[in-house]
Amino acid sequence: MTTQTVPMNVDSGARRGFILALCAYLLWGLLPFYMKAVAHLPLAEVVAHRIIWSVPIAAAVLIWLGRTADFKAALRSPRMLAMAALTATLITINWSIYVWAIAVDRTVETALGYYINPLVNVLVGALLLGERLNRLQIAAVALAAIAVIVLTVEGGTLPWVSLALAFSFAAYGFFRKTLPIGPSQGFLLEVLILSIPALAYVIWLALKGEGNFAAGNTTDTLLFMGSGIVTAVPLLLFAFGAKLLRLSTIGIMQYIAPTIVFLIAVFIFGEPFDTTKAVAFGLIWAALAIYTWSMLAASRRG
Repeated sequence: MTTQTVPMNVDSGARRGFILALCAYLLWGLLPFYMKAVAHLPLAEVVAHRIIWSVPIAAAVLIWLGRTADFKAALRSPRMLAMAALTATLITINWSIYVWAIAVDRTVETALGYYINPLVNVLVGALLLGERLNRLQIAAVALAAIAVIVLTVEGGTLPWVSLALAFSFAAYGFFRKTLPIGPSQGFLLEVLILSIPALAYVIWLALKGEGNFAAGNTTDTLLFMGSGIVTAVPLLLFAFGAKLLRLSTIGIMQYIAPTIVFLIAVFIFGEPFDTTKAVAFGLIWAALAIYTWSMLAASRRG
């Protein structure tokens, strides 16, 4: 009986993890539609409300799971609070660039940024953690670098939106690992810290009569409130799903969101996709194929 139930439980957990992670990536992929809907609103106000309305959702999930003890301990640790403030700052930079880029019709560049991100993670691991890269990983990083050079030479400037998104998210992931608490507790700690300046900013706007929240436009007010849902829900779904999946599975699934974003940008938003971008994306896709092959090969050996 025991030898039969263990595989069944493992399969059931992996299936549940896959569904949760898939839902998270699909929601992230569709997020540009929401960001377009709030594009007429000031960037800082949108980001502030993403933070503020994420707090009650993250808190409710943590209470429901009964995992408040670690969170309370973190609140009493100055080191933990300092590290959470750093990761919170990094994710705010990432969110701000993302919201701005979609508002100004640069969604294709956001997709490229999140395609590059796994390769940046490999580079960060090599430079900061001393992780050795195999030949396939070196080739993948080199192809990504060539793609950036192509875009820079043809465009006359660095593709800073893509690079800023990739490096800010890689830095967030790197420092986020230093927080010795679970992802749901860490997320609540981050948005709680951020909610102090975010709430102060929203109140300041309201006192000046310049705030758009509850200012007569019901649609805008609901969009502000909903921004917490579209921020917190996919993050929490991914956190729970990732625990039940192999790293190699997550590695392959992470391309779902930028692929959806890319398709939305080109075929629905109608953003330009010229020959230079096609060459750059081709190089990145080749790099990701090599990187994924390397990751799967290492997984099979393990």
